[in-house]
Amino acid sequence: MRVFLLVAACLVGASGFFPGARAADDAASAQSVISSQIDAIGRGDATAAYSHAAPAIQQLFSSPDIFMAMVRQNYAPLYRPKHFEFGKSGASNGTIMQHVRIVDSDGVTWEALYSLEQQPDGSIKITGCSLLKADQEA
Repeated sequence: MRVFLLVAACLVGASGFFPGARAADDAASAQSVISSQIDAIGRGDATAAYSHAAPAIQQLFSSPDIFMAMVRQNYAPLYRPKHFEFGKSGASNGTIMQHVRIVDSDGVTWEALYSLEQQPDGSIKITGCSLLKADQEA
């Protein structure tokens, strides 16, 4: 199993998020943040990519450069993907879950599950991401 987790605790019980109500505003906000981070990673803009990570993630990776090194090592499909598209999303108890299908630079398809939360300042930040090769089972 090739699953990489930033914050496993954010993903516990994630399957319960999808059957319920889908909030279009939450999904649009989450997708905007994820797109912005993937774009920043692809440009090599560590500061911008890091700015989309929640404070708990930033505490784990104390600088934008350390964060970017972790992304390059553990989340290589996010570094200049050929294509990505959004799938199902859902929200519950202040957490937004968003599926993303990614085709990496080698043409390999991956499934990502992002978790995001609204911050006290009203912004939406990424709290975790799991990544699995599309042809593998969890």
